Amino acid sequence: MTNGLTGVARWRRACTGPLLAVLLTLLAGCTTVKEQGAHHAGARPAEPERQVADYLATPCPTLWRLKGAVAENNPLYWLRGIDCAERLAPADARSLAHRFDEETWQAAFRQGILLAKAKITPQERRHNLNKLDNMSYAVPRQVHTLYQMLRDNQAQELSLSDARWRYSTLQEQSDSELDELRQQQKHLHSQLEQTRRKLQNLTDIERQLSSRKGASSYLPDGDAPDPQAPQSDDAQEAKP
Repeated sequence: MTNGLTGVARWRRACTGPLLAVLLTLLAGCTTVKEQGAHHAGARPAEPERQVADYLATPCPTLWRLKGAVAENNPLYWLRGIDCAERLAPADARSLAHRFDEETWQAAFRQGILLAKAKITPQERRHNLNKLDNMSYAVPRQVHTLYQMLRDNQAQELSLSDARWRYSTLQEQSDSELDELRQQQKHLHSQLEQTRRKLQNLTDIERQLSSRKGASSYLPDGDAPDPQAPQSDDAQEAKP
């Protein structure tokens, strides 16, 4: 019995040693994590090296003069440009758009923004749309979404203009055909009236002839001349 108890005690001592070491290691790790967390929590966050320019507060005349990658690669710059373009009269937007006639994606973007609400012709809108498509390969990733939105809006406006033109053409063609049908109807109506009058005249003539024929067939016998009756002296003198 004593030997059994001694073996159990030895077994406990043998197991307790490694377990205690593991527990101490875990506690030390938790303490280190807590200390590191506390150190990071108390540390002051690093400030960004460069602050983003607030283009939304930039005056519109100043905005159109800004150029370079810092401004043109910033979506806020183009959003402010869209806002400024909507405040311009169509004539002013056209005049300003002519200043940006370079073969670059920036110039295509500026012209597209300025002429979007300038009441341009479908031919001008199609030209701007082709220019946007030709320059889309060079657009930076950060402004590509705005660039594509402008391009899609211009395509929808052009499609709407084409639909209006087709409707106007069909309307004019329909009006012309209706006018021609009205003229034909008027001509046929005139011919019909002439035919009715002719038929009415023929009917009146036929009725008159029928009346005369009926009257002559009902004359009394005494009214008819007698060929055997002696003729008067005047009648005899009238003979050769």
